[in-house]
Amino acid sequence: MKIHQPRLSPEKRRRQLINATIASLSKNGYAATTLSDITVEAGLSTGIVNFHFETKEALFDATLRYLVDEYREHWNAAREQAGEVPAAQLWAVLNCDFDRKVCTKRKLAAWGAFVGEEKTRPSYRALCGSLDAMYEEFFVSLCGRLKLEGTYRFDVRTTALGICAMMTGLWLRLLAVPNFTTQDARDIVKEHLANIFPGHFSRQGMILN
Repeated sequence: MKIHQPRLSPEKRRRQLINATIASLSKNGYAATTLSDITVEAGLSTGIVNFHFETKEALFDATLRYLVDEYREHWNAAREQAGEVPAAQLWAVLNCDFDRKVCTKRKLAAWGAFVGEEKTRPSYRALCGSLDAMYEEFFVSLCGRLKLEGTYRFDVRTTALGICAMMTGLWLRLLAVPNFTTQDARDIVKEHLANIFPGHFSRQGMILN
């Protein structure tokens, strides 16, 4: 019996295939994920996949670009909503890293799969590198502003890169460690912020003046 798929717009069908790719990568890893895995996950035929993406590599490229764009938009929205106060911006962007929109087991695993391929795939390296550069530049600037406000004595660049490394490590811990939760991650962030910027943060969060 032939199963008829609901008619979707090309954009929605592509999104369906990208979501299936994320799920397949999280289950099987990069090297072991096949188009067959993705079609089964999506409940679609191989022909439909080939119509929208000519090769598996094209589908993988689109999936990574989707993850990068989604993260960038989510992160920028959090920063803009926080206003111009440096401490509020820092608190907002660090917290948004643990929102379910971007931080789920599936998406973290898919990110890990792509990062593992960066050395051999220049397109992946370029996409992830542009995101890393934006991230690092923002934290260097923000730490500089907070240092001036709080008359702190830390090295700005070293401190900023340490925060970036902490956030990457917390994503890895969320992926790899059972029972480690986003609330645990947020508590660790608060502890570190209170130690680095004691005039701006306590272990309960941002200090409101």
